[in-house]
Formats: sequence, C-alpha cells, structure tokens
Amino acid sequence: MTLSREHTALFALLRAGLWEKEPDDLSAFPLTDTQWWEVYRMAVRQTVVGIVWRGLHHLPDPLLPGDAMMIRWVAKADSIERRSRQMNAVTLRLLRLMEENGLHPILLKGQSVATLYEHPLMRQCGDIDLYFPSKDEELRAARLMESQACTMEQRPDGSRCYSWQGVEVEHHSHLFDLHTPWLHGYLSSLIRQHGFTNQSLSHQPADTASVPAPLLCLLLLDAHMLKHLMGNGLGLRQFCDMARAYHTLRGNYSPTELEAVYRRTGLLKWNLQLHAFLVSHLGLSPHDLPYACTENTASPRLLHIILDGGNFGQYRESGGKVFHSGWERKLWTFFSFWKHRDFSYAYAPAEAFWTSIKLMIGNLQ
Repeated sequence: MTLSREHTALFALLRAGLWEKEPDDLSAFPLTDTQWWEVYRMAVRQTVVGIVWRGLHHLPDPLLPGDAMMIRWVAKADSIERRSRQMNAVTLRLLRLMEENGLHPILLKGQSVATLYEHPLMRQCGDIDLYFPSKDEELRAARLMESQACTMEQRPDGSRCYSWQGVEVEHHSHLFDLHTPWLHGYLSSLIRQHGFTNQSLSHQPADTASVPAPLLCLLLLDAHMLKHLMGNGLGLRQFCDMARAYHTLRGNYSPTELEAVYRRTGLLKWNLQLHAFLVSHLGLSPHDLPYACTENTASPRLLHIILDGGNFGQYRESGGKVFHSGWERKLWTFFSFWKHRDFSYAYAPAEAFWTSIKLMIGNLQ
C-alpha cells in the first residue's frame, strides 16, 4: 500500500510525538493548508491528535501549519488534556468508592497505559475498564453501582457497562480477550503467578491504582488489539499504546517468558506483523521488543485495515462514522470479522476460529 503525502506526514509527526524527538522524515513537507487539514482529520479519526500535537513541537518553524490550523490544534490538545485530567479524577474516585466497599478492582488499559507516555495527558482517553478477580466481586461491584443510580447494560460477552459522573465504565470478569477454550486454565495460572501491582496515575502519592503486572499488561494489550483487528477494526492509538508499553516496561519482565507465553497462546505469527508495524511505522527500537523481529515490514493488509477503519473501526473512507446498536451492531461485527477473515486466519488461526464460533452463538459484540 502506497502512502499518500498526508499519510507520510502523519506518521512522521506521530513518531516525533511518540518518542519526543526531531522528525525522522521531512519528505512530505511543506504541506498546503488543504493537506494540513487532511492530516488533522486523519489524526482525529485515529484518536492520536494529542500525540501528533507533541510531534508538531519538534517540526521546524518554517514547516508548521498556518494560524487557523494551529489554533484548531491548540484547542483540541487543550480539550484532550482537560478530559484526561477529568478521567483521572473520576477513575480515582470510582476506585476509592469500590475499595471502601471491600472490592478489589483492577484498572485495565486506558489511564494506566497513558502513564507509559512522556506526556500522559496527551494520550486521548476513552472509557474506564475494570477487571474483578472473581465473578462474586464483579456482581457485587455491579450492585454497588446500581445503588449509585447507574443503569447497567449487560453485554453479550458478559461485561457490564454504565455511565458514572460523565464517563463510560465497563466491568470485565475476564482479563484477556482470548477465546481458545483450552487456554483458560493456562491464563488463570499466569494471573496467579504474576498478579497485580500498584501504579500512580498522577504526582500525588495516594493516587494509585491496581494494574496488571508488566507481563500480563503486554499480553492483555496484545490480545485486545488482535480481538478488535479481527472484528470491527483497530486504529493507531492502540499501536502507539503497545509501542510505549514495550519501551517503558523493558527490563520489568522476562522476554524469554513472554515469548513462551505468546507461543502458547498462538500469538507468535500475529506478533510478526505487530512488531514489524511498530518498528517500521511507529519507530519503536527493535531493542525494545521482547525478541528479534524477523519481518522487515508489516503486511499491506494490516496497514489498510488501520487506515481505512480508524479508531476501533468506527470510520470508513466511504461513509464517515458508523453507529450501531443491538442486533445491528452484532451483524456489523460479524460482517467486519468476515471482511477481515483472510488476515485473521493467516496470522491467528485458532483465535480466528473460536472468535467466529463466539460470534455465531452471539457471545461477542
């Protein structure tokens, strides 16, 4: 897949912002006003506006966009920062409420992954994902939030969703998005072996959350990306999360063990594509990977899925943003899986098969 001038500029700025360094490729610059608006539009679709904004800080002044574009970018970056501060505050309040009621919530992805960035507040936030170590705790947590006047929605995969203080929250009874049935016991043993750790969400010592240990965090992010890639699609923000996780968590887990975990869970072949993309398009150092990357470039099919669908596949080049609910959403997910089946079965055949079974019996969204 040949990248347009705008795509080339987007990736150059994304790498600059992701690693806080001078752009490594200025071949697409200077851009016209129209081209700058297209770069901005793509950054919005991919929910990486804040990271690209950081990249603009490293672009030589003569190559910067015009005043109108800069004003739009400043306003959007300010909005992202304010939303991130609000999300941190709401997350901490929710965790403290649950802990005061004898619960032990584990914060997944989201704000915990944001702490792995140089500028955490520039990582665009989504919702709050919580995992509970037992079904009993998950049920008690649901009842607690219903007592707080939250309307609970039960999802086909067993998760529960609701809105609290202006933020969407999702409760999970399983940690990993892996559906191959014979892996369940193995994954449970990994959780028991590695467990969880405390992570600060701000500069205040008391503002901590319980999060998965580094090896579990990497497996969680990896499997979550594959799940969405096989389904509705996946955007650049999740790839940025994985790149920052590999970089920041290096030295905090056993690379040999992680490679063995990837092998046991059937993710090795998919990770050839993932790792190649992180290195070739996002500038991750090969030394930050848990093992040597044997692919020089990722499949053009992977790049097409990312650029066509945007954040979690919510966009299509031909039709803008797509909203679905109920059976319509399930059908959309199934047809999206069918559309991506060539990639899924090529790089994660076991997960692709069991995901298709789950979709057919209605246990996935």
